[in-house]
Amino acid sequence: MTQRSEFDDIRAHITAEAGHAGDLLRIARELLDDLEQARMREASLRNYYLALLTASRATVAAHAAGDPEPMTFLEHELAKNGQLPVGEEAARVLADAKTAQALVAALDQPVHQPRRMGPASSRLRRCVSVHRSLPH
Repeated sequence: MTQRSEFDDIRAHITAEAGHAGDLLRIARELLDDLEQARMREASLRNYYLALLTASRATVAAHAAGDPEPMTFLEHELAKNGQLPVGEEAARVLADAKTAQALVAALDQPVHQPRRMGPASSRLRRCVSVHRSLPH
């Protein structure tokens, strides 16, 4: 997919080479191809998300209804896409999920900047404010 800097390069090329219609047509075709690929990826991701959401909702509903195997819907969807963790991978996925949950919780906490007082902070200020020139 075309990156932001590539768009800037394309704009510069169009400005510099405004008289070459063939180049402009080639660039337009490449941009349309990139746009089509991006839309296809977005549609695919939306479809995958919707399937996972539906399976998740069905799993929760099955659990609430007392189904003896409520995970069937979610397991099927994950297995269909090669995402069902098994064996050691299951333990790693669980550890990753716990770590992600802790990181998200930490993001919600206010950040407190430590205030330095005393000789260490004055020494730091002196080091930062000293200007030295290099010998030639």
